[in-house]
Amino acid sequence: MNIVVDLGATNIRAGLESQGVISDETSIILENKHSLDDTLSQILEFLAPYTKYDIGNIGIGVPSVVDTANGIVYNAVNIPSWKEVYLKDVLESAFGIPVFVNNDVNCFVLGEHRFGLAKNYQSVVGVCIGTGIGTGIIINNQLYAGINCGAGEIGHLPYLDHDIEYYVAGTFFEKQYGISAVEASSRMDTDRAEGQRIWNGYAVHIAHALMTIVYTYDPEVIVLGGSLAKAFPYFEKPMRAIMEKKFAYPGSLRRLKIFQSADDTISLLGASLLSCQYSGSLIDHK
Repeated sequence: MNIVVDLGATNIRAGLESQGVISDETSIILENKHSLDDTLSQILEFLAPYTKYDIGNIGIGVPSVVDTANGIVYNAVNIPSWKEVYLKDVLESAFGIPVFVNNDVNCFVLGEHRFGLAKNYQSVVGVCIGTGIGTGIIINNQLYAGINCGAGEIGHLPYLDHDIEYYVAGTFFEKQYGISAVEASSRMDTDRAEGQRIWNGYAVHIAHALMTIVYTYDPEVIVLGGSLAKAFPYFEKPMRAIMEKKFAYPGSLRRLKIFQSADDTISLLGASLLSCQYSGSLIDHK
């Protein structure tokens, strides 16, 4: 049995994983993000009740680049106090349990590849879209994170007058239309024509982001996760139409699968696989 954790900029989720099943899942709001000591104390207090069980290890995904060998988190997104956090040392010192730390979207794609919609594919990109955008990459059944655990940070690539994240993250709707992403989804119920116009506008940009991924990694499948992926039915059709019109290699695009994640626990399941990563043994599960 393992403790699995998904640390976000807003919430912390945790649960117990055993044989590919998540139990006892809970979440809390991450408070006082400007204080490193306060956030670490909150995490320790939150995880402490799980340690009463017979735990093999703790796997934790964080919104950041990570020194995965030493479990050091650098410049966590939207957690101002997390500039250089020796998270592995802190947790192992507190609980006496082996700890494995990696990027949160890497956990997402590991979960999809082992337990989810991408389990029958060898080359996969997971894309999480919410307050930002991040990707995790599986190539030939192996996680590819790059030397600094920063591979796939496509949100920072220049695009139009800003970068990709500016146009595909949730804040796009406030900047472009003066409404939240939640309100954009609600418009599909209250004024479908206007709502679809908004989502058609978003589709232009997410299509560009996915084409960038395909040009770079040429995966068999892309799995979309995060809060904005829940709106996939609203932007899928116009997004695909734009990709079909603009992508240079139609045959490649026809073979590409694009799925919406179907399991809200998939990142936690992926965190349970981090110990396999560090032993060099993952995941050719076929």
